[in-house]
Amino acid sequence: MPEAGDANPEKYMRTLFTGAAALAAFASQTAHAAPGDPIKIGDGLSLDPIVDARLRHEHVDTPTLDADAVTLRVRAGFEVKHSSGLALLTEAEGTMAIVKDYNAFPFAIADSQRRPTHAVVADPMNVELNRLQLQYKSKTLTLTVGRQRINLDDQRFVGSVGWRQNEQTFDAARAEAKLGPISLDGTYAIGQRTVFGVDGGPRTAYDGNFVFLGAGAKLGPIQAKGFAYLLDYDLNEQAGALGASNADTQTYGVRLSGAFPLSKAAKLNLVASYARQSDWKENPSRYGIDYFNAEAGIAYKAFGLTAGYEMLGGNGGRAFQTPMATLHKFNGWADLFLTTPASGLEDWYGGASYKFAGVKALPGLNAAVTIHRFESDLGSAHYGDEWDASLGFRQGPVNLLGKYARYEAASFGVDTSKFWLQAEVAF
Repeated sequence: MPEAGDANPEKYMRTLFTGAAALAAFASQTAHAAPGDPIKIGDGLSLDPIVDARLRHEHVDTPTLDADAVTLRVRAGFEVKHSSGLALLTEAEGTMAIVKDYNAFPFAIADSQRRPTHAVVADPMNVELNRLQLQYKSKTLTLTVGRQRINLDDQRFVGSVGWRQNEQTFDAARAEAKLGPISLDGTYAIGQRTVFGVDGGPRTAYDGNFVFLGAGAKLGPIQAKGFAYLLDYDLNEQAGALGASNADTQTYGVRLSGAFPLSKAAKLNLVASYARQSDWKENPSRYGIDYFNAEAGIAYKAFGLTAGYEMLGGNGGRAFQTPMATLHKFNGWADLFLTTPASGLEDWYGGASYKFAGVKALPGLNAAVTIHRFESDLGSAHYGDEWDASLGFRQGPVNLLGKYARYEAASFGVDTSKFWLQAEVAF
């Protein structure tokens, strides 16, 4: 599979399309299967094609810079499964830029996709091996080794960054076990493959020794989990990209979640999480910083209301960081707080959502609006406010989505508007 230095990414995008089409055609013609259905090979073996295509337009508007990006991402591969529980999965990923009026790299790098006269859209053109994993799965145990996708809990600490076109994956060994009401999850990773892809220079991937541990239990309506994330980066190689003074951290915490029926049509959803982060390994600083999140939501039939508070502590020199998270899910879609400011961050937020039933022309129609107020943890400075809105529906096999984010700066960042139109099909 081509990696860094590919001179003709369009050629490899065509290869991905050809392979994806061949897999779909083969699947649909084998035993009258629908595209994407597993194909029985015999002797307990099956072949499951993987095809995932996403076309997206992203527009960014700030007082000094703007951007327009139209990108197409395709993932294609297959998984060979055996009835014993063994499976081998391989998947390539390619992103092609159709409209290139954007800066793909928000850091200094000698690459043609670094366009500092435009605002950042972190979706560089890229062709790479996305996943290659061997897995064993039984009723109580799952073991996965290789380059893999890892999404833990709500992805606040470890996630695949699925919103970006190039996915974040990990070179890791992971074990998951279920013992009655007890669940155990442990991962040892040696590499973090970032969304910047094979042309991202020092930010293509971060090497190190990374440990993710979790233990959970079902206690009546409450799901409780304790977790630990130990990040030990190879700073000799990545100090310039990560910042040597803030890279190595240890984080320990607990997460509680539960759903409580209020009536036949209504339920109350509650989430609370606390964590403590401090220096680890080669980190020369000595500090301890807290994280806290509390969220309450009411769902009544197709209508939902949510309110919450999230705090990432900061002492003016160091702040609580989550460098392996799916950060777009948190603190506003405008992505102003991908790195926590040194004085920390408080996010007060509330939102409403609705799923429209019975709209035959727009099946699956849904809408959501969320507002945020951002303040510092140290000193309670008002950073700014944001509101986000989305509208989605489905047409045949295609999921369609429109999103908008508007951040109004007070003492942090600049006024920023972002708009997305997206079409995605996967099987």
